[in-house]
Amino acid sequence: MTDSSLPETAVGPRVRLRSHRGRRAEARVAVLFLAPALLLVLVFRIIPLFWGFGISLTSATATDPGEFIGAANYLRALNDPNFRSSMVNAGAILLAVPFFVTIPMILAILIDQGVPGRGFFRSVYFFPTVLSSVIIGSIFSIVLGFNGSLNGALKILGIPGVDWLGRSSTALPVTLIIQSWSTFGMGVLIFLAGLSTVPKEMVEAARLEGAKMWQIWWHIIIPELRPIIEFSTVITTIGLLTSMFGLIYVLTGGGPGTSTTVPEYLIWTAQGRLNQPAYAAALSMILFAVTGVLAWLQIRMLSRNANL
Repeated sequence: MTDSSLPETAVGPRVRLRSHRGRRAEARVAVLFLAPALLLVLVFRIIPLFWGFGISLTSATATDPGEFIGAANYLRALNDPNFRSSMVNAGAILLAVPFFVTIPMILAILIDQGVPGRGFFRSVYFFPTVLSSVIIGSIFSIVLGFNGSLNGALKILGIPGVDWLGRSSTALPVTLIIQSWSTFGMGVLIFLAGLSTVPKEMVEAARLEGAKMWQIWWHIIIPELRPIIEFSTVITTIGLLTSMFGLIYVLTGGGPGTSTTVPEYLIWTAQGRLNQPAYAAALSMILFAVTGVLAWLQIRMLSRNANL
């Protein structure tokens, strides 16, 4: 008896069985392709995370495994004035997130609108992204030094020089400006990718209806970019909390005082200078928890937006 002669009631289960086997085969292929990446994440992310948490509960040093002390390192962090200062600085840095997101968005919209030389601007904006933070810090430490080229130009104009990196009131804002300059190129590319999904018909229809440019931006382009804005916000937030060490190390060394000390710089100080890996691990766990909570809140916003 051929398949064509089977009764309809017998064909259904066979089709379902084949479909089930096909899904299982696809699942095996997916696991096979994902296995190397999952293994790397397990070895270099998950295991070190639990290992670091275990160390944070001890009094270990580089030469002594120490003993179990529970949450003592976490309590020490909460009572550490340097840690509190670093968290205040981190909070100040987070206040700059809207500027880190808005500036690349505006530049991307201008490029997408067809400004002359758009290819040139796209290359120029992305160029700082390929430079290391050490190179960028070295360049700006020369430019912004008290006897640097910026103060030299100000003196020519009759304006007294400023110790940009040696004053508590200017060191952190200047560092944030440099960080923005060095990273906004990637943000521009992300928003340009998002703008490619904006329906051109809506924009053209609005222009034909007599809408002004700012109205098109506010009522069409920005609402369409909302998922990209939220994605860029969470990535920028995590990046600012976890990727400014190199720049701060070269520019200010965490000073003057603790005005540019951030949690990741304090982690390096505890590990590299004070030989206190257990305390550094506790600080790392706190930073991980803070960034994790912020990312979770942002993901919730993304999910809610997707369901609208």
